[in-house]
This record gives sequence, C-alpha cells and structure tokens, in this order.
Amino acid sequence: MPYTNVFRVPHFYTLTEGAARTSKTIVFVHGWLLSQCYWQPVIQRLQDNFQCLSYDLRGFGSSNSQLDERSDDVDGGESQPGDYSLAAYAHDLGRLLETLDLKTVWLVGHSWGGSVALWAAKLFPQRVAGVICVNAGGGVYLPDEFKRFRQAGQQIVRWRPAWLASFPFIAHVFTRLMVFKSLAITWGQQRVTDLLAAHEEAAMGALLASTTEAEVHLLPRVVAGLEQPVYFIAGAEDTVMEEKYVRHLASFHKLFDSPQGNVSVLSQCGHMAMVEQPRALATMIQAILQSDPLSDETFLQPVLS
Repeated sequence: MPYTNVFRVPHFYTLTEGAARTSKTIVFVHGWLLSQCYWQPVIQRLQDNFQCLSYDLRGFGSSNSQLDERSDDVDGGESQPGDYSLAAYAHDLGRLLETLDLKTVWLVGHSWGGSVALWAAKLFPQRVAGVICVNAGGGVYLPDEFKRFRQAGQQIVRWRPAWLASFPFIAHVFTRLMVFKSLAITWGQQRVTDLLAAHEEAAMGALLASTTEAEVHLLPRVVAGLEQPVYFIAGAEDTVMEEKYVRHLASFHKLFDSPQGNVSVLSQCGHMAMVEQPRALATMIQAILQSDPLSDETFLQPVLS
C-alpha cells in the first residue's frame, strides 16, 4: 500500500494515473470517522477524465499510527502533535500535495472533510483551484444541538469494543445510519471497520476542535474570503447537514448570487452522497469542472453508471 510521511506521520493514499483528456487533478477529502474508501465509487467514474487522489486523514483509516511523532514548522513555530484543528488538517493536506508534486488541484470534501478543504483553499490559494463541498455546510452555532452532538460523538469514540466487528447484525445497523435508503452490506461493514480503526485522540480532537463556537463562526469568514470557485452539493434527505445549513454557508461565497448559483441538491440522498448517489455526484463534479472558465475539458467522456 502506498504511504508517504506528512509531518512525520505515515499517510495512506491512492493516486490514479493522469488522464489524457485533462490536466486537472481532483483530491477527495473524507469525513469524520470515515476513510478514503467511500470515494472509490465516484473515483471509478471520474478517473478516465481526471487524475484522482484520495487519502486517509491523520488518525483515520490506515493513517492511524505514529500520530505522536507529528512535527511541523507552520505559522513560524513547531506545532504540537495533538493539533486536530481544521487548519492543522489543511496544513497536512498542503504538505501531502507538495510531497506528491501536485501543483494545482480541485478539492472535493465530504462533511467535516469539506471544512478541511475550505481551510486548505484559504491557506494554499496558489495550489487549490477550487472546492466542492459535499454534504457540508454550517456556520450557524446552536448551543444545545452542538452540545448534544459533541456528547454523542464522544460516547461513540469512547465506546468501541473490538468485538463490535463480529457482533451479529451490527453491519446492517450501519447500512441505515444517516442515509435515505439502506446501503449495501459491504458499506455497513466498512463503516464498522473505520469506526474501530479511528485513533481515539484524533477522533475526539477533530470533533471538539471543529465544533467550538469560535470555529463554527469562523467558517463563513473563510468562505467569504476565498477567491477560488466554491460549490456545494446537498442531499435532499440529509438530516445531519440539512440543505438550509448548506445554503447558509454557500451564501457567503460570491458565486451564490451568480445566475447559476453554487448549490446543487441530490434527490433521494442522505448524508453519504458518494455511496448513495455515486453516478449523480460524479456527473455533478464533472459538470462543475467543465464549467470552470479555465477548463480545458472539451472532449471528456460521459460519466458511466
């Protein structure tokens, strides 16, 4: 499996071959307690037209070891290994792009990964050409709801016995979580695997750091300051990140009031668009990249089912 060190922490990644029809590279950023695996149905539909990079973020999937060795010199000083802020994960992504010599990329981020992608666009404007946020939004701090969310998240992270993977029917439960229609059993099994694989300190740290009142209120300012194009794709049946919150965050970007807007909605889709509606999502992503004024994608193949 391909690994590369990012600030001394091994990161597992997958990079497809460059596509002859385009010069664009798409980087896929997964959500909290997930891994890069969930992007594969989308990547399979796009890799003939675009080079695609997916990776496991620090502390998740197969990038869950040697976290205490992290050391960098960003912002003029050496950061602590336990920095799980959105900005820290964005710096990880920036270093990964540098290591892999990817000059200019589009970022596609899911949920929490969408926030990481927005921060990366802020920190690395010369390298990030645009962002597509999937099932990602926010910017509204609701104290009681965030308190319940943090408490539930912490309980999930703390209570993860190893025998959970072999518990009868647990995978079936995970096929129904946060989705409009039940997923294939293999995705339920993958979600259990990723839940158990997540590094406790990273999972807890990422949850708490990204849901403070200050961080939530900062995200709209990040979006408002971006010169790159930013698009948002919501699930019509998403109960985790409802469409109204996606539109709220999207409204801070200059494209929101453009004739085409910057928000699209997937029907019959919950919070896991990349596995619920992979073909529709891939089609939307390709259409966005083709509409880029700097696009060189004139002869792309249509997205296959």
